[in-house]
Amino acid sequence: MSFYTNMMRSSSALQTRYLAMLFTGLTSALFLLYKYAFRPGRPDPRSTKLLEDLANPKSINDDEDDDDLQKGGPGSKNTPVHSNKASSSSASSYPAEEADDGEESEDTINQLHRQIEDIDKRGKALFKKKNFLEAAEVFTEAVDLIYSKVKDLGKHGNLNKQTVTLMNNRSAMYEKGGMPDLALLDCEAILEMDLTHTKARTRKLRILESLNRHSEALVEVCALQLKFMQDNRDKLRLGIPVTPPVPQSKIEQLMALIVPNEVEKMLQKINAKFGGENGSQERPLPSCHTILQLLQSFSGYNAWMSKAAKDGSLDSLTSKLSGAKSEEEKVELLLKRGRRYAYHRMFDECKNDFESAYQILENDEDNKVKNALHGDTYPRVLEWVGMCRHLRYDLDGALKCYETCADMEPINAEILVKCAGVKMDAGKLEEAMKLFKTALELDPTAVDALLHRANLYMLQNKAKEAKADLELCLELRPDHLLARLRLATVHMATEDLEGAKRNLEMAAEIDPDSSEVHSYRGELHFAQGEFVEAKAEFDRAITCDAGNPTPYVNAALTVMNTQPDGGGPPDIPESIRLLEKAIEVDPQFQTAYVHLGQFKLSTATDLTTAKEVVALYDKGLDYCRTADELKDIVSMRILTVAQVDAAAMLKMDTLNMQ
Repeated sequence: MSFYTNMMRSSSALQTRYLAMLFTGLTSALFLLYKYAFRPGRPDPRSTKLLEDLANPKSINDDEDDDDLQKGGPGSKNTPVHSNKASSSSASSYPAEEADDGEESEDTINQLHRQIEDIDKRGKALFKKKNFLEAAEVFTEAVDLIYSKVKDLGKHGNLNKQTVTLMNNRSAMYEKGGMPDLALLDCEAILEMDLTHTKARTRKLRILESLNRHSEALVEVCALQLKFMQDNRDKLRLGIPVTPPVPQSKIEQLMALIVPNEVEKMLQKINAKFGGENGSQERPLPSCHTILQLLQSFSGYNAWMSKAAKDGSLDSLTSKLSGAKSEEEKVELLLKRGRRYAYHRMFDECKNDFESAYQILENDEDNKVKNALHGDTYPRVLEWVGMCRHLRYDLDGALKCYETCADMEPINAEILVKCAGVKMDAGKLEEAMKLFKTALELDPTAVDALLHRANLYMLQNKAKEAKADLELCLELRPDHLLARLRLATVHMATEDLEGAKRNLEMAAEIDPDSSEVHSYRGELHFAQGEFVEAKAEFDRAITCDAGNPTPYVNAALTVMNTQPDGGGPPDIPESIRLLEKAIEVDPQFQTAYVHLGQFKLSTATDLTTAKEVVALYDKGLDYCRTADELKDIVSMRILTVAQVDAAAMLKMDTLNMQ
């Protein structure tokens, strides 16, 4: 999460806490279904068996003697299987009787059963001697014999089951004999004949993992989950306790292997699109609310706002600009108009004016324009361009402007603080800390340095140091609203709810109509399990500032934790509405995408709707800037794609089990 986002998203602790709950309780990404349908109870025998299958490769004795395997479901499709030369030669010891166009006689089928039993015994004997590949050839011999004698296995249920059993045993031999690709082919053939064949699916999962095909393995995990949930649909509806079949650790293990690579791929794609001078597009500015929160976190805010108010209207400045007779006059008027645009919260226009002024100065090789400028025009242009570039996550461009400005104004502590913010976003935390120290050495009363260093301390989980900085900041400026709110966050992080409540009361005295104050109050109620009161505060926060995305998300999460009066699941449609509103007011609010995707997936009535969740995550990914921001959305996208693929593989029409 970036520097400015940390400063703005003041109620992020609630979302972080809820997100942690989400991933902790997630087993197939169907969190809501699990939360409200899977109740604690005695382990279901089938789920216990599935867990054992996942944890331990089976021996052939398990495959052949297990009643469940012998009862393998009939296949609806005649699926050809692979053969080899050894199996063809072995099969020649039996009379070759090709099936004619008619149905096979009962005598032919009975004779075939006896032949298969004889071959099967030879295969078992070879297995016991650990001659795995020879055993596989013998099982192939039996499979080939069946296909040479029977035209339509679907008409002979027992033979169909025998074929599945033989292929499953052959798959086990290939796996044990170090031929995973052939074992995998058998697993896939079995699952085409019998989608419910658990042993084949667990072996397929195991082999895919061994081949480092982790994304495909995750699909198999989801298939096991979805099939189990489908089988237990009635129990779920009746509230009968059932236990999910795949342990959380299995999904976490696979995700830990998949996510980093996917995040890196996505980061490269984003950098190619928005990567500074080499990018194909310019990264958009954050929301108006986000920009305002950052600007207001600096003590110079009121000063430049006052200047902007005195500079004249946009129309008058535009008129003067059109009649400007020199480059230096253009620069000064562009600075004033850009500042006035910022005054009116027209940030795209203000960014364009500042960049235009900067470009004139960059082209001034002989410094003629710079030398003709009045007062502090040049450093202020640099400062504003640095801010706009930082907001667009052009870190190199922002740092270049700030450092040039700092060279011109070496005792300007606020510029050093802004440089530190860029360093923080670049992950150079130690360099940022040195800049904060230098700023405070220049001016021990620099509240900006204290406030923003406290934020860095919180990122480093140094609550004690953050608290000390914020308390000193408030000693210097008792009416500093943001510092008071951040101090409340520190108290909440250290589970000092009384301290948080006390600071929130003081913040309300400073600004009773602050959206952030009400959002923090809602979070405090949430932490105490007071969901009705929390929702009321989040609603007030929205009323105070409809452009603040945080209370929409917090309200949605509160709704999901509120039990309706008549019982049953929470009001998911209302949560979805609130999250959609959060994205509407701030399309770059990544947390909203994560939760909205989950809630929409839980209510999807068909796979087409479920696939729309993937598109939603893709939209959110376009606005991410760092690997940390990407991680949550990428994770949920991976899980969603795996579920949709698993459902399609199982020929399911929906993920919704209700």
